[in-house]
Amino acid sequence: MGEVTESGLPRAVAIAWGTHAQPQSGPRRGMSHEKIVAKAIEIADEQGLSGVTMQRLAESLGFTTMSLYRYVANKDELFMLMVGSETILPEAPAGHDDWKAGLREWAGSLREMYAAHPWLLDIRRGPTSVLMPASVALVDQGLQVLAPLELDDRDRISIILIVSSYVSSFAALERDLAGQEDLEFGPQAMAELGSVITPERLPFAAPLILSGGYVGGPPGEDHEAGVGYEYELGLDLLIEGLSARKRT
Repeated sequence: MGEVTESGLPRAVAIAWGTHAQPQSGPRRGMSHEKIVAKAIEIADEQGLSGVTMQRLAESLGFTTMSLYRYVANKDELFMLMVGSETILPEAPAGHDDWKAGLREWAGSLREMYAAHPWLLDIRRGPTSVLMPASVALVDQGLQVLAPLELDDRDRISIILIVSSYVSSFAALERDLAGQEDLEFGPQAMAELGSVITPERLPFAAPLILSGGYVGGPPGEDHEAGVGYEYELGLDLLIEGLSARKRT
């Protein structure tokens, strides 16, 4: 959990919500948690999370690394503050009378957030991260969407967890696929695969793979890039599954 305040709250949570006082002494008083976090997010957006080091951050702000540690205890605390910053939040979904449309738009806003800040996928989530302002704001938006449904608290928060986990997993896949070229196999390569991936060995997978419907395929065939279709299909299944459960 990291350092805690006298009240028992994780220090990162108290800092993010403004209940933990800023240092009042030191060589430079122009520094603040807000400036530190904003600069760290800027670096992460440009260079990824690995580019965020305490030394680089301090230098970019014009301070020494030691003075930076007066504000953030360590890199883990800094990462929590980055996750908790409301500056990373996408535009809130519009209000909907139809909870299905609202849930779809809320999921889309999460996907948009990960696309804008892919480093979020590299920070470990847990009891502290879910108490940070940005996380709580996203949960609040999701609960608003689910308000028309008669659900108990456990089911509501479970749906929030399920949908947000679904979106983050696809966001991670999309990030991994970004920049990778689609495979295209000519007749010789397809024949080579066909010699080892046979219907006798893999009766269900072989026909799909050898037709180009799995990955790769004959050059010139029209394949939809990315996993947008799969994302929408999965989201449909989640939403319609929830709808069917509510009817029973």
